[in-house]
Amino acid sequence: MITEYQGKQITVMGLGRFGGGVGVTRFLAERGADVLITDMLPADELKDSVAQLADLEASGAVRYRLGEHDESDFTACDLLVVNPAVKPDNRFVSAARAAGAPITSEIRLLVKHLPNRLRTIGVTGSAGKSTTTAMTAHILRKVLGQDGETPCGDWGDLTPKRQDAKTPSRSLESPGVWMGGNIGGSLLPFVESIRDDDWVVLELSSFMLEGLREDEWSPHVAVITNISPNHLDWHGSMESYVSAKQAIFQYQETGDCLVAGDSLEDRPGNTVTVVEDTLPPNTRLLLPGRHNVRNGWQAAYAVREAKVVSTAKTALLDLGDFPGLPHRLEYVAESKGVRFYNDSKSTTPEASMLAIDSFETGTVHIILGGYDKGSDLSQLAQHASTQCACIYTIGDTGDVIFHGAIEAASWDGQKHKLPIATTNSSVFEAEHVSIARSCRSIESAVREAVSRAVQGQVVVLSPGCASWDQFANYEERGERFIELVKQYGAG
Repeated sequence: MITEYQGKQITVMGLGRFGGGVGVTRFLAERGADVLITDMLPADELKDSVAQLADLEASGAVRYRLGEHDESDFTACDLLVVNPAVKPDNRFVSAARAAGAPITSEIRLLVKHLPNRLRTIGVTGSAGKSTTTAMTAHILRKVLGQDGETPCGDWGDLTPKRQDAKTPSRSLESPGVWMGGNIGGSLLPFVESIRDDDWVVLELSSFMLEGLREDEWSPHVAVITNISPNHLDWHGSMESYVSAKQAIFQYQETGDCLVAGDSLEDRPGNTVTVVEDTLPPNTRLLLPGRHNVRNGWQAAYAVREAKVVSTAKTALLDLGDFPGLPHRLEYVAESKGVRFYNDSKSTTPEASMLAIDSFETGTVHIILGGYDKGSDLSQLAQHASTQCACIYTIGDTGDVIFHGAIEAASWDGQKHKLPIATTNSSVFEAEHVSIARSCRSIESAVREAVSRAVQGQVVVLSPGCASWDQFANYEERGERFIELVKQYGAG
């Protein structure tokens, strides 16, 4: 039993609407800590998360300060646990640092208490890291004879909405497989159930890696799916963003390995570069798109480098029944020959371009736009205008993408005037030319797409931007898309 938190005054900064701070709070409180949760959101917006900790609140182990922060909660604590998305220069975090309070995060606590770093696989990247993480865990479970029916096994929901995770079902004769980090529920409450020979697969965001750098920790096998501009509003520059990603291998030791795509410029000598984007004979994947083939290869090489299988091809065969993840090119429904896909997790332009390329040119009705993270959206607008049947823009970046598509639209190499429409104006259509529609809201976009798509085409929500302008997170945006697909008669 971990006892070092017994009697400690610990502040947890950020509970979250969907319970992002629930797991670490339960871990600390159940080990004797006096935990104060502080969150700028008011109590009524956090009621679902608070309900998950009702037993600990009743026992007096957990207290709350909601709707505000008080600097004394940060300066007088024995330990501050910070949500990884909080910037290091946050004034309350800075006050804690100046007062000498130790600062950590949930992922840092997890890796601190993991029994065996040599049994860890970490995955990061600008796109594809969630799918690659789940693929890696899926292969391991299949090879080791564990529960491989679902990407997260039996221990919890794929989204942060639930924290009532259960210990994974497993064979006691062989190593177990645990998946966590930036995917699924918190592993911290179960860290003492993880055995020395178990495998732990972690999705690691750039925010998490920035914190792990302070502990000089890298996983035994690191995977970088790709690197492209993302979260520049948080990191401040592309150089800082890349530097955070590189922390995944920066502290590796002799015998460790990095598996990386070809977008990583500076790579250490222990790198296995993966460029394959086609499947070998007699191998299949349920997920569409060459990018998912690349994800599969990277997962397969990661398992090979972990010395669990002898060849990557052998590992790849175990992905034949991998069902994919919610909000990642998730199949939703088919109606009148039109298929609908939810790719709300695509929050970068590169991810959305990969989604577009997963289907036949000219068949995609794409919904683009959202919160402005500072990404260059011009290439996405150009790509969509030449590859899609129709573009529907939403959110804060909708106008940028809309006008970018207008400027970029062409057919057979000749510049054409792109037919322009808003939801309140007439539409001019020309044969073979993409139509861009400025819809503002996801409701208008889905309604327009349902009315315009014809048999053999697909409607895809793949925004290429974060969701925070109109939704709490990408899960909420994806669930709303699914609701609307059903509402407009396509469910």
